[in-house]
Amino acid sequence: MSNRTYRLVMGALLLVFLYFELDWGVFALIFVLCLEGFSNFLIPDFINLFRTAGRSSGCDESLSPFPNKSCFLFSAERAWRLVVALMLFLSFVLFSPHFNEYLQVFPQQWIEQFSYIIWFFPWFMGFAIFGAGISGVCPVLITVKWVGFK
Repeated sequence: MSNRTYRLVMGALLLVFLYFELDWGVFALIFVLCLEGFSNFLIPDFINLFRTAGRSSGCDESLSPFPNKSCFLFSAERAWRLVVALMLFLSFVLFSPHFNEYLQVFPQQWIEQFSYIIWFFPWFMGFAIFGAGISGVCPVLITVKWVGFK
């Protein structure tokens, strides 16, 4: 499994969970992304370990159109997972009117004022991640590599 296929599956799952209003599914995606980002045990690497049985695939999945000069000893894929998990958490949990009444993070007046546009961000992320899986070009990953992650 390549990281491109992983993004395709994650984007499709996010869109399905959002469409059917399966909040537990979105929470599971956030949890998996955080777990992968913090632990460096990536699902595509884990699947490839069993699929190839130690053989090298020999493919370079570099999406960067420029030489990558890494400033941080942190994988760009891990940073991508943490960025996506953070954005999903902020847009789906913290700014959601449904969850804010339990969490009381922000004043209810703020949430009511922006509730007509808050739904847009998780859906946008789902379509963007799904499109990155289809096309192989992920602007967030390219930006993370440009910032200096390896």
